[in-house]
Amino acid sequence: MKKMLPLETLTICPVVVDTVSEVVSLLLLLLLLLLLTVWSRTNRSHIPGPSFLSGLGPILSYSRFIWMGIGTASNYYNNKYGSIVRVWINGEETLILSKSSAVYHVLRSVHYTARFGSKKGLECIGMEGRGIIFNSDVPLWKKVRTYFSKALTGPGLQRTVAVCVSSTAKHLDSLQEMTDPSGHVDTLNLLRAIVVDISNRLFLRVPLNEKDLLMKIQNYFETWQTVLIKPDIFFKVGWLYNKHKRAAQELQDVMESLLEIKRKGINESEKLDDDRDFATELIFSQNHGELSADNVRQCVLEMVIAAPDTLSISLFFMLMLLKQKPDVEQRIVEEINSVVSEKGAENFDYQSLKVMESFIKESLRFHPVVDFTMRKALEDDNIEGTNIKKGTNIILNIGLMHKTEFFPKPKEFCLKNFDKTVPSRFFQPFGCGPRSCVGKHIAMVMMKAILVTLLSRYTMCPHQGCTLSSIKQTNNLSRQPVEDDCSLAMRFIPRTTPPEHTQH
Repeated sequence: MKKMLPLETLTICPVVVDTVSEVVSLLLLLLLLLLLTVWSRTNRSHIPGPSFLSGLGPILSYSRFIWMGIGTASNYYNNKYGSIVRVWINGEETLILSKSSAVYHVLRSVHYTARFGSKKGLECIGMEGRGIIFNSDVPLWKKVRTYFSKALTGPGLQRTVAVCVSSTAKHLDSLQEMTDPSGHVDTLNLLRAIVVDISNRLFLRVPLNEKDLLMKIQNYFETWQTVLIKPDIFFKVGWLYNKHKRAAQELQDVMESLLEIKRKGINESEKLDDDRDFATELIFSQNHGELSADNVRQCVLEMVIAAPDTLSISLFFMLMLLKQKPDVEQRIVEEINSVVSEKGAENFDYQSLKVMESFIKESLRFHPVVDFTMRKALEDDNIEGTNIKKGTNIILNIGLMHKTEFFPKPKEFCLKNFDKTVPSRFFQPFGCGPRSCVGKHIAMVMMKAILVTLLSRYTMCPHQGCTLSSIKQTNNLSRQPVEDDCSLAMRFIPRTTPPEHTQH
């Protein structure tokens, strides 16, 4: 018979097994921590910004952009970390720049002619590979840009003045329809109605339902800024995404209907005007196989929505600033009476309005509607000692740049900031270089013509105590006043001796 093993020998095996298991688990945990540490170290950068934190940093910074909005988050990071900051948007490394020399470098370089954003989001609003605003198909974007350039520059600028004056006067003549029982006017929607009418008369020239179109434009814009940097999973959640998809489609359908009216008019015309408008040029290009029908629709959509999105809100901010600076308003009105009365509002030399021009520029500097622009690096680059990898996202925080460099009173609204010529690298309200705002010249003309017509006839008075800093605003894709705030309405008080040319 075999001898039995001692009791202690029989019981040691489970203990040994448990000990080995614990050691292996501890070693695996240590290995995991080591890998995370190495991963974090490889993602360290000499560029200031939030820490990588083993992958938690990118999630936190992206969440801040979603929660606060792109503009507000960009200001937060530049104010906290400095003029160049590394963050992450949807897992992609993104640099936020606010130093003028770095911003100027990116704006002028051909290596940054693409933009970034969610592919599914851009597909939703029709901008993925179409139109001009967020189209990153660079060869196609260049082709499309030529049509915009032709429509927005050159001899057509003088016609723009006449259309702006006429449209503004027409809406002022119907001001009572937009006046509430307390005598206040929904000023922002008045300005939107004016600029969408101007856009139609300049670029499309078809009958349309102004009020219905404006409502669809606002819904489209809300969709645009909602979906622009959303993660892919957002587009799979029907109850979150479907209303935005529907809003984008509704405006696209309206544009298609307006284009059908335009095509019908072209086909029925015996002779076309010599000054063919933007929509006509695009339709001819489609007929010749140069542009797709979808691209034509998107180009017209973007041309029509551009002014209600930005220019009308810029004008609203300017009217608010004027009431905070009555001396500036007085100087502008005196200049209008001096310059415009000689030739009439429709024939005035808009370049001779020097006080008006300084006021517009200072308004765009001090309280811009769009204070940043988004780009993507198409090639490796180096910006002031910082290596930029191909594919890196770039946010140019131009609004913050305007308040930190060059100007004698950068934190104040003061026309003296433009007493001297400002070098272009320090003032970029429309950008510069190959992807600058193609409508920058016509925008200045439109703002001057609309303000001349408004201020010739009325002085605008917001609610008592209401200032630009007191109204609620958001800053995501652009700076927007919160429209459920009744303080946006103003009283329009006729001037005692309005110039003769403004009477209609």
